Amino acid sequence: MTETEFVQVSTATPEREQAVALAKGAVQRRLAAGSQIIGPVVSVFWHLGEFGEGEEWRLLLTTTGEWYPELEKYLLESHPWDSPEVIATEIRGAERCLQWIADNVSPA
Repeated sequence: MTETEFVQVSTATPEREQAVALAKGAVQRRLAAGSQIIGPVVSVFWHLGEFGEGEEWRLLLTTTGEWYPELEKYLLESHPWDSPEVIATEIRGAERCLQWIADNVSPA
């Protein structure tokens, strides 16, 4: 395995329950091996030309590069916002951890 085979995907939701629902859906569909939900977090941002600040719930999901397009599609279709931030970052990790991701991400 190489470091480019695995990604950590992040997004955020306005409510905890929405973050949990997105995480459960992704993991149950085996688009992500696992997810952590962090929050609430404070976000400071520009949106539609206006400066803003708000509380959000951050999701971190782990998947393979192969399945990232399907995870992104799921997140964009299921997210409560019209244009959510969905970012994938290539990751490296302990071989056992990477193997766990590979073994648990394989949609039918």
